[in-house]
Amino acid sequence: MTDGTERDLGPQPIAGIMAKLNLKPHDLVAASTQQLTHKMVSRAAKGRRLTINAQTKVLNALNAATGKNYSLRDLFNY
Repeated sequence: MTDGTERDLGPQPIAGIMAKLNLKPHDLVAASTQQLTHKMVSRAAKGRRLTINAQTKVLNALNAATGKNYSLRDLFNY
């Protein structure tokens, strides 16, 4: 029984950004002031569909870790 929602969306732009900046999931978890887990970051990079709340946590952590101002559109293509 599925609801018709595709859950695995392939590699996301965040994976490329993290690779270019040489960031690991732990770097984002360490930079986060919210409850962000390594699993959330790994799922985001692999293309597993995240809730908007989880996406926002990943976005905030990436912005904190890099000092840049990315948007959700920069990180996710869904």
